[in-house]
Amino acid sequence: MEEKIRLLKKKAQWLRRQVLEKIVQTGKGHIGGTYSCIDLLVALYYGGLLKIDPVNPGWRDRDRFLIGKGHVCLALFYIWAELGYFNVSKLEEYGKNGGSLGGQLDIYVSGAEHNTGSLGHAIGIGAGMALAAKLDSKNYKTVVLIGDAECDEGSIWESAMFAGKMGLNNLVGIIDRNRLSVTDVIVEDDGSGRLDEKFIACGWKVVSIDGHSFKEIFEAFDVLGKLNKPLMIIANTVKGKGVSFMENGIKWHHSIPSGEEIKLARKELDVEV
Repeated sequence: MEEKIRLLKKKAQWLRRQVLEKIVQTGKGHIGGTYSCIDLLVALYYGGLLKIDPVNPGWRDRDRFLIGKGHVCLALFYIWAELGYFNVSKLEEYGKNGGSLGGQLDIYVSGAEHNTGSLGHAIGIGAGMALAAKLDSKNYKTVVLIGDAECDEGSIWESAMFAGKMGLNNLVGIIDRNRLSVTDVIVEDDGSGRLDEKFIACGWKVVSIDGHSFKEIFEAFDVLGKLNKPLMIIANTVKGKGVSFMENGIKWHHSIPSGEEIKLARKELDVEV
């Protein structure tokens, strides 16, 4: 396990560097929220948590992965290209007029399960996929990654109540809990109660973890198959994780590094892990 985690850390560092270079090159992207969930994405796609077949992306028995915060799609594009969902050369289309890789996901990109853009829909779509699996007697699971600010959307809670009521134990939610939205700090209660307590009240099993610890990510998934309800993993993360001057900085939701910032970010991401 130690060697596996070491390799996953290296993969996450590599992915952060690729995202940095492409955002600098194109002047487009959301680096802060991408960096906060990269370790989660690496664990899912390279750590064996998702049952997938990039050569046959439409395989009916594949696990489904959906993401609410679709603006972090650049990291997924690099993952999908490396795994073989599409040719690496396609990455050159990112951010270009007329290109097939934009600032959100769409179903015409191999690897994407749904269109993103409007927040609050992914858990509802995922719940539908999980219910379909049960009705069709299929054993695939559906994993949904959302942002913590996204949990302000009412549709999240309608979907959460539905999934809990239906006992969708083949549905896994992950909240990227970086505690920063586009413009503000996210307060724990904010007048409506704690996230964990609300999902528990909706009939979910809730596990809180360090979202940058591969060991804790894997342990959270270990409870699958032992539940009669959906699982919500609250992954406590750091916006801008991996580059010191970006960490916990609101401006890095969509700011683009320049000048000395680029040099410093490259230096920090070149450190051996």
